[in-house]
Amino acid sequence: MIFILLCVKIQLMKFTELKNDIADGAKNIYLLEGDDAYFLLKGEQMIKSAFLENAELNFSAFDGETLKGGAITSLTSALESFPFMAPKRIVKVTDFYPTESEYDKFLKNTFENFPPTSILIIVNHGGKKSDLKRKGCITYVDCNRADEETVAKWAYLTFKRAGITCPVDACTAIARYCLCNMSRVALEVEKLIDYKGSGALTREEVEDFVYKDADYRIYEMTNAIARRDYDKYLSIQSDLCRKNGDETSLMSGLFSYFKNLLTIAESRGSDAELARILKMKEYGVKKSREQAYSIGAEKLKAYVTAVYSALADIKGGITTPQSGLMKINATIFFG
Repeated sequence: MIFILLCVKIQLMKFTELKNDIADGAKNIYLLEGDDAYFLLKGEQMIKSAFLENAELNFSAFDGETLKGGAITSLTSALESFPFMAPKRIVKVTDFYPTESEYDKFLKNTFENFPPTSILIIVNHGGKKSDLKRKGCITYVDCNRADEETVAKWAYLTFKRAGITCPVDACTAIARYCLCNMSRVALEVEKLIDYKGSGALTREEVEDFVYKDADYRIYEMTNAIARRDYDKYLSIQSDLCRKNGDETSLMSGLFSYFKNLLTIAESRGSDAELARILKMKEYGVKKSREQAYSIGAEKLKAYVTAVYSALADIKGGITTPQSGLMKINATIFFG
């Protein structure tokens, strides 16, 4: 018996590789997929900026939720239409997850014999499983949240292009404070560029001007607990309550954070396994593991119980949010 193995080359790239790839010419089908809204939006803009002319005549968009069964033919018909006084027309479809049978029946022929005058951009936010990225005729662009090093490098180069020098540790701080969320990083970098104009940006200026994500502030609070630096803990807590005006939201954040730390402390699973279970990035699990081991599982159990009890008492009208937070602090400070 003879077995024949057919290998299809899958076209994969990170978002950071897209710019150079576009410079080499257009691909037929781009699948932008991931959980970072900035990458998804920026990727679409880059492709359109490079290849789209007369957008009002040569661009059309579809909602993938409406393209089921025979309705998919409206998409293929748009791809087969000729551009008007331009070399290319671009068709975009958002959140498009055809089944394998739909692909074979309605898409395969068009995708594998793609019209040379069209470009298809598929923008998927990653909420559902998609097999499109496994198709050899599709260029898959990974738009998931980048790691800290990649985000810091992006910030460094963006400052440099704007005529501003920024130390690497300051760029890394921006990435951390924004939890590597590129939409937030881009806003903070733009804000700093407007403020500075040119010259050298210092770490102190980054500390003063960059708004730290509430989740990152909770991470900082937990680090302070691990070091028994209760003054720092209370300082961050006071700042969060002042800015948000809501102790209950802070307590809910602490509960989720402590609960994840307890799960990590009690688990023997790998960083990758825990990342999947907790819906976190592996880097985040690694940093959380360090905190969990510093505090210890027994103390974390006490913290989880204290926060849960306080939230239950607030919901039941037994205590106020302010008093509930004081009880949590007493458990953390005095055990």
